[in-house]
Amino acid sequence: MNRRCLCIVVVALCLLLAAPLAAEAQQIKKTPRIAFIFASTPEAELARPNPTSRYAQAFLEGMRQLGWIDGQNITIELKTVEGHPERYAAVAQELVKLPVDVVVTPISGTIATRQASSRIPIVLAGGALVEAGLALSLAHPRGTVTGLAAAAGPEIIGKRLQLLKEACPQVSRVAVLLSNLPGPMEEATRMQWREDARTLGLTLAPVEVTAPDGFETAFASIQRARVRAMVLGGSLGQLFWANRRKIIEFAAKEHLPAMYWDRIFAESGGLMSYGPDYADLTRRAASYVDKILKGAKPADLPVEQPTKFELVINLKTAKALGLTIPPLLLGRADDVIQ
Repeated sequence: MNRRCLCIVVVALCLLLAAPLAAEAQQIKKTPRIAFIFASTPEAELARPNPTSRYAQAFLEGMRQLGWIDGQNITIELKTVEGHPERYAAVAQELVKLPVDVVVTPISGTIATRQASSRIPIVLAGGALVEAGLALSLAHPRGTVTGLAAAAGPEIIGKRLQLLKEACPQVSRVAVLLSNLPGPMEEATRMQWREDARTLGLTLAPVEVTAPDGFETAFASIQRARVRAMVLGGSLGQLFWANRRKIIEFAAKEHLPAMYWDRIFAESGGLMSYGPDYADLTRRAASYVDKILKGAKPADLPVEQPTKFELVINLKTAKALGLTIPPLLLGRADDVIQ
């Protein structure tokens, strides 16, 4: 065999040997890795293979419905900061190093992930995207961030007060536990609270809490205000979510009917909740991930608003408070906890 033929044979053998390795490398590269950072969900509720968190279950189900099966054609990381927003930065840095192809997270995690990487696509799973300066508009988000906003508009404020008034017609003075960050949006929210309260014949007693160690002071202020009911409001929902048992126990101790924004409060012993269906939001977040993994740019995907709202009433808590919930109100509830 001459030198030229020998070279041809060697090259052919190299190509044949390299083909399986190249195909394997290509297959590995095609298996995406994504992450969902939860705000307050306990780590134990995210444990595999069967996480018990209803929000994790909703997201994983949404992914399965779109053909993405964790451990088969995709790797899904479930992370949580367990109510400690200062941990977002470290979690975001960890995910950047993995790396991941998409991050799903609430608003605080979105900010931290954007700071950690300007390239990773981010899907917001609830929050005020435009107000936080992370999108130019709902129709035209900018850069790497899109997703689902949880803001339901100012009219939901009046709706919560109205539902509380229906459940407790005798109430005239209501504490509003606020966790606001300063800014024009927060002042507009406060004005909306006051206007809606006047319409319903209610007097509001606003009380601020902006840190975990501020609840005892806030509770003392509510006690001094001599209110007959309580509503949660404000923009730092994660703070309330992480301390929900403390808030619910205070309301029970003070015999205060309370209105919350997320069903988890009613399920944990609060009287009632009305707000977006957050499990539905996390389920819908899967569709954004699917589109991005298939080549869509976050900037081209409009931000969506909540489409499902739910009223949840805890009758066991109502009984403990000596309340009889009107049948018409019970009939409108999406879920009644016995």
